[in-house]
Amino acid sequence: MKIRSSALLLTLALAVGAGAQTRWTTEKANAWYASQPWLVGANYIPSDAINQLEMFQAETFNPAINDRELGLGESIGMNTMRVFLQDQLWQQDPKGFTQRLDAFLTIAAKHHIRPILVLFDSCWEADPHLGPQHPPIPGVHNSGWVQSPGGRELSDPSYEPKLKEYVVGVVSAFANDNRVLAWDVWNEPDNTNDKRFAEPKNKPELVAALLPKVFAWARSAHPSQPLTSGLWQGNWSDPAKELPVTKIQLAESDILTFHNYGWPEEFEARVRELEPHHRPIICTEYMARGNGSTFDTILPLAKKLNVGAINWGLVAGKTQTYLPWDSWQHPYVLSQPTIWFHEVFRHDGTPYRKHEADLIRQLTGRGTQTVN
Repeated sequence: MKIRSSALLLTLALAVGAGAQTRWTTEKANAWYASQPWLVGANYIPSDAINQLEMFQAETFNPAINDRELGLGESIGMNTMRVFLQDQLWQQDPKGFTQRLDAFLTIAAKHHIRPILVLFDSCWEADPHLGPQHPPIPGVHNSGWVQSPGGRELSDPSYEPKLKEYVVGVVSAFANDNRVLAWDVWNEPDNTNDKRFAEPKNKPELVAALLPKVFAWARSAHPSQPLTSGLWQGNWSDPAKELPVTKIQLAESDILTFHNYGWPEEFEARVRELEPHHRPIICTEYMARGNGSTFDTILPLAKKLNVGAINWGLVAGKTQTYLPWDSWQHPYVLSQPTIWFHEVFRHDGTPYRKHEADLIRQLTGRGTQTVN
């Protein structure tokens, strides 16, 4: 009986494995990338939303402002946006959330923009909650951004089926939708936020255990789009020195994505570390003017290296990410910084720096001189 049971289990496992989607081959990944235009865009949160919840909850979802602001991105030649979702939106109202995401994708497609959708995020506030969100903290960068899942949910094994339901549900809904460029399954998974928020002490270990499952859940929906999770810290060139989460990201991602807010020399060095994997490379976070990362220095380099480039921020608003990271320690209440940290446009739709808008338009070979 024991032998028969083992044989049956093996047969079932092989049957499931035969139908399961696996990581893309390098040939498939590169063929996909070759079929894309040069990918340039921004991490997008509408100017009237402080976080992912406010962007997509029924009470605050604002198609009109999405239309206007994605039009601004289109006007300078942007063709993608990186857009963060949140698991509690699915728990609250799967049908409604899916409908609002569908509406957003329709608006994006109108402006010839294909977003990368981010499923989970380990950055900033670890205790997210549905409903009204607090107003921005004066003078502080990204003061209302929330994690997904929250610390409590990440620590609770009984919540895992709900996370699986969310991933499978959202990816399944848009698995064959050409309006979606790619899926970023987890943003900076092992980011502990410098202990700024009350998070599980074993957060990196919890994430390392869950991340491979998230990739598997997403693949079980058979998406036509590639999966990724962006590298952001540690050594990427020496397997012996790679962090546990980095190893998973490199092993599971169909296309390689990374974050870099440093000088162009550092940006190029990071790209060179990833090139031996022979997969498409997209930088999904860059451009922090006061940190040495600017459109002027990074975007021409990214084009030369055939690397997609997605900066942080599009229109200044409630996230206040035009303020630098150090505003968490020293809020800019009485005075503003000399230069903006992130963002491309002012709230009224004019570019923060016209030269930057012209440069992006020139390098992409797209866009228009006027914004409607």
